[in-house]
Amino acid sequence: MAGVTSAPRVPLSAWRFVAVFGVVSLLADVVYEGARSITGPLLASLGATGLVVGVVTGVGEAAALGLRLVSGPLADRTRRFWAWTLAGYAITVISVPLLGIAGTLWVAGGLVITERIGKAVRSPAKDTLLSHATHVTGRGRGFAVHEALDQIGAVLGPLVVAVMLALTGDDYGPTLGILALPGVATLALLVWLRLRVPEPALYEPAAPDEPGPTHPTRRTIPGWHPSLPRRFWIYLGFTATTMIGFTTFGLLSFHMVEQNIVPTPAVPLIYTAAMAADAVAALATGWAYDRYGARTLAALPLLAALTPVLAFTDATLLVIAGTLLWGAAVGIQESTLRAVVADLVTPPRRATAYGIFAAGLGAATALGGVLTGWLYDVSIPALMVTVAVVQLVAVAVGVAIVRR
Repeated sequence: MAGVTSAPRVPLSAWRFVAVFGVVSLLADVVYEGARSITGPLLASLGATGLVVGVVTGVGEAAALGLRLVSGPLADRTRRFWAWTLAGYAITVISVPLLGIAGTLWVAGGLVITERIGKAVRSPAKDTLLSHATHVTGRGRGFAVHEALDQIGAVLGPLVVAVMLALTGDDYGPTLGILALPGVATLALLVWLRLRVPEPALYEPAAPDEPGPTHPTRRTIPGWHPSLPRRFWIYLGFTATTMIGFTTFGLLSFHMVEQNIVPTPAVPLIYTAAMAADAVAALATGWAYDRYGARTLAALPLLAALTPVLAFTDATLLVIAGTLLWGAAVGIQESTLRAVVADLVTPPRRATAYGIFAAGLGAATALGGVLTGWLYDVSIPALMVTVAVVQLVAVAVGVAIVRR
């Protein structure tokens, strides 16, 4: 019929796009989660204290999150989402093998932070690419399935590291060097996906009656970007508060080794179990969010508060249980938290929103890393109480999200 045009056809279905991107993340996780599983012991072997581990891992996570304040708006402005994604993955898969041959504490600390910078470069663009496909699959379900595939790599990576440590007598060089292989595969598959689906935005056609970025009826907070709604800023306050009271695995693994709770090769095995808990929590809360909404997020401050109560004891089983709770909390952070942003912000400013959201979390993570690392050296009971109080404040902020 004259005057009628059909919608552009995307070469891969939305679910296949999510699945292949999940495999990309799976391969990348073998690389950097394998390295993260032994960050604490590696830094300790080079003379780090609990405070140093807390600062390095906290600043690393802050870099991974805070620098998205720059990469997010730049991705929106340039619209080169694939280029940002490829560059970020390249930084990560190159820095990890180099970490294995770092001979001094400052070099190792710098590479830990560099690997996290790679995540900052790619994440807003990657999340935006995924958000288009999850418009079809369902936000919570799409991000949850991607995170579950991602976590298979987070399980395999630490297992590879554990086997290599056992075979080499705790030699970090070959242990981290072998992770270059899945790194190459990551980049190869990502290039294939980019060639196959150059425009993922076609999954999410713009609605003709959707308010634009500066629509006068959209409520905003004076002084903030006019395209971001008030609920986004309240939501950012909630998630940032939870991160101020959240312990890094670097500090958890430091505790395991320094207190002789488990031998070093067992640390990545425990991390593997935590990543399995991550995958289960991501799937469960992703499905729950699509059905019940923001109330699902109440699980996050609860898990964050319970983690140090168990993980910083001297009992092996309690330490493992606390680490599993930590993994479940990370699963919520990496899947459902990202899905909510896609529901709060329209596509034209979504990468910017992801960048601002991550920057807030980054600042909170840096503060949390320093705070928990310092309290660990001073008083573990004080650490537990402080984290519990912070999470109670987060719950109070979260109530405001549900009521609006």
